[in-house]
Amino acid sequence: HSFEKSAMSQGEQAQSRATGSLAAVLLVGILLQFAGCSPPPDPVTCTDGTSNCTVTNTYGSFTDRTICHAANVVYPSTEQELVAAVAAAASAKRKMKVATKHSHSGPKLACPGGSQGTIISTARLNRTVRIDAERQLIAVESGMVLRDLIQAAAAAGLSLPHSPYWYGLTIGGLLATGAHGSGLWGKGGAVHEYVVGLRIVTPAPACHGFAMVRELGADHPDLDAAKVLGVVSQVTLALQPLFKRSVTFVRRNDSDFTARVAEWGRLHEFADMIWLPQHGSVIYRQDDRVDVATPGNGLSDLALFRSNPTALLVRARAAEERLQENGTDIARCAAEQEGATRQLPALGFTNDGVSFTGYPIVGYQHRMQASGSCIDGPEDDLLSSCAWDPRIRGTFLYNSGFSVPLSKVSAFVADMQRLRDLKPAAFCALLRAGVVLRYVKASSAYLGKPEDSVDVDIIFYRSHNEGMPRAHADVVDEIEQMALGKYGGLPHWGKNRSFAFDGVITRYPKAHKFLKVKNMYDPDGLFSSEWTDQVLGVNGTPNIIKKRCAIEGLCVCSDDLHCAPEQGYFCRPGKVYTKARVCSSTEDY
Repeated sequence: HSFEKSAMSQGEQAQSRATGSLAAVLLVGILLQFAGCSPPPDPVTCTDGTSNCTVTNTYGSFTDRTICHAANVVYPSTEQELVAAVAAAASAKRKMKVATKHSHSGPKLACPGGSQGTIISTARLNRTVRIDAERQLIAVESGMVLRDLIQAAAAAGLSLPHSPYWYGLTIGGLLATGAHGSGLWGKGGAVHEYVVGLRIVTPAPACHGFAMVRELGADHPDLDAAKVLGVVSQVTLALQPLFKRSVTFVRRNDSDFTARVAEWGRLHEFADMIWLPQHGSVIYRQDDRVDVATPGNGLSDLALFRSNPTALLVRARAAEERLQENGTDIARCAAEQEGATRQLPALGFTNDGVSFTGYPIVGYQHRMQASGSCIDGPEDDLLSSCAWDPRIRGTFLYNSGFSVPLSKVSAFVADMQRLRDLKPAAFCALLRAGVVLRYVKASSAYLGKPEDSVDVDIIFYRSHNEGMPRAHADVVDEIEQMALGKYGGLPHWGKNRSFAFDGVITRYPKAHKFLKVKNMYDPDGLFSSEWTDQVLGVNGTPNIIKKRCAIEGLCVCSDDLHCAPEQGYFCRPGKVYTKARVCSSTEDY
């Protein structure tokens, strides 16, 4: 008995140390604001100059963990060089894919397939082409990051009405994946709704030099498809006069969440919500534009996108791994609770760029709409970095994004709450930032949202070891299968795992129009890959059936071998959405 007591004490002490270590590192962003930060590396690396290359994403791992090879990479810095790059590949019948400066898509959008393809990086296509302040237009090259675009617009007295919250995306990349902010007013929160012109480079017959520039104006019938075809050279966006926003975050219990979720986006222009299921509460973002004369110089500097000391990021990850693999629900919830009590006030927003002094936070649109300060600082030899930098063993996560029709979102939220109520502690092991819900308006884009929707973002733990189950992995998987299967949801093109894309193209009423334009612009499929053909329903399926495929999000399990039976994870029906098939541990049944 004394030995058992001693062993139990040692185990509790180890979990306490893990909990304390994780909480301590979560506090770092509050205590330290680094002037420097090693920016993320180029996603393309080559062993022989610009030949014999691999391409990955900003996390250093695609969702299926495959290594993507390419014969070469080119870095055009002008449209003329871009045309030459496409022509060279097209004349040789080589596959092509576009890589951006930071490459934030989880799926293999940048992978040409095989090993003989060409990567075209837009990292050097990063300039403002022109600004027409009178007509409220800006034209930029496709490799310009969002940060630089919104700052250039502001310098001319203009604002981009909506954008994603992370400003490290390029304009070409965010258009290709349908990236968005949050809003149902006006044209809504998707950036592609503000595109009024494109110059894209596509393959062409030999008589036209194997490549051609296509210029599409606002009224061109192909504009709704071409935003994701070929290589975008330049983008023209419709802007608005520079304006300010007033932001207040209100936290309340989630007892009326099902009713509020359907109406909140109608009440505030830039509304969103963060559901904290383990706490039974919701953070409502009350966010509206105000007169430009309203006092305030607020700034969005979200904690997730700030630089952090590399050593502490590594310590935090190690603590998280111990809690995931050997911890208990009590320990995991204690760590999560400790982190929650030390969160930055106002989620990182400040009233003056330095400190938070109270609500409302008022600031210019370009300072409030997006952030990403971890890419801004000078190189410091990896003393600090973005949390997900693949050169360190820091944060390693899945980011599942999917949308649910606004007309069905209340019922979907009610089902999520039912799942939470069955075992609230299960959510402590999963959610790093709660469940983020943003509003997206119906779009005319062929692969845009067919109806007003709520986009759901869930960030959760991913093991570095392939096939290693997550604690309570069944919870997120059931939520996502519920959204896609029961409520007709759609996966985000840049944020999801393989299984979510199976059959997705059939849910887009205008998919046939997209495929028609795709075949017209690229009849030989040189910009297609095995993965895009699978996702678009051209050939095959994105599902990968093998041992532990469901653990990796490569399939929906239909056999225990798709889970991890050796570790007590078996294929079982969902607890609320019983048509779901998820990998559940014996402890949960």
